[in-house]
Amino acid sequence: MKVADVMTKPPAYCSPQTNLAVAVEILWRHNCGVLPIVDSKEKVVGLVTDRDMCVALGTRNRLPSEITVNEVTSGKVIACKPDDDLRGALAKMAQAKVRRLPVLDAAGKLQGILSIDDVVLRTETGTFKKDSELSFEDIVSTLKSVYAPKPLRAAQQKIAAA
Repeated sequence: MKVADVMTKPPAYCSPQTNLAVAVEILWRHNCGVLPIVDSKEKVVGLVTDRDMCVALGTRNRLPSEITVNEVTSGKVIACKPDDDLRGALAKMAQAKVRRLPVLDAAGKLQGILSIDDVVLRTETGTFKKDSELSFEDIVSTLKSVYAPKPLRAAQQKIAAA
């Protein structure tokens, strides 16, 4: 099974200049937890999650309308392609400890979002055939990797020590 078979499309997204007030509205309207940040050349330059926004709002003394998504974006973009095998995409999620991957075409343009939820929900509805190469064990293994505790970053350690 390929990523294109289960990804969410069309994806919600925002620009680097989008402020958090607008970004939260987009998340709420589209019932999602991540926004790819797309530049004027239609390239994905980052991702911002609902958690990134909550942490930014809770640790800064600024209004949501004063903070851009570019200021709180997650690090390097780890992505997959529509024709990638789902097992490979799950391995990327597990290695990067992320629950969602932007799906990019060969030119780097956003095509969709693949989430672990997409995979799990498709499994529940019987989309996977009995002879599929993807198993429940693959999904559970990915979830275990993603949800394993992460070490605190330096900035988090400073806040925790205060």
